[in-house]
Amino acid sequence: MATLQPVPDDKDWTWVLSRPCPECGFVPDTCESREFGEMFRINAARWAAVLERPEASLRPEERTWSPLEYACHVRDVHRIFAERLVLMLEAENPQFPNWDQDATALASDYASQAPAVVAAELSEAAGQVASLYDGVAGDLWTRLGTRSNGSVFTVDSLGRYHLHDDVHHLWDVRG
Repeated sequence: MATLQPVPDDKDWTWVLSRPCPECGFVPDTCESREFGEMFRINAARWAAVLERPEASLRPEERTWSPLEYACHVRDVHRIFAERLVLMLEAENPQFPNWDQDATALASDYASQAPAVVAAELSEAAGQVASLYDGVAGDLWTRLGTRSNGSVFTVDSLGRYHLHDDVHHLWDVRG
């Protein structure tokens, strides 16, 4: 019998920019923009610990990602947000290319990746995007970018949205 695929997440999570997340407890205005880089580095270390667990590749339920699959997703989120951040810093109000996270999970076969390799890749991706956030100053925090569904972000709100994704998925895996 084939393993069922996780239920696709088709929610628009942009509401987390204006109110606390009732699931993970993330509050969007609890950190300063200049702290984003450090937050991503801290969370990457926590992901490394999650991926050292013997059960990291096991799904808690057939249609729920394993910690390994969530970590692959977070790694790819860091990469996508690094691309988006660079676009925002280099172009006037760019439109971000669409990213289908569920198609990426299937095409990349998240479930079969090696936890130690994913931990290293996630740490590297988090470090790279953290360095990009570290380099933002002054009016650059207010530069705009638009997601393919029309949601408009500033560099600051993109960072908070990105940080929520990382924090929320750590909560998902009890990291």
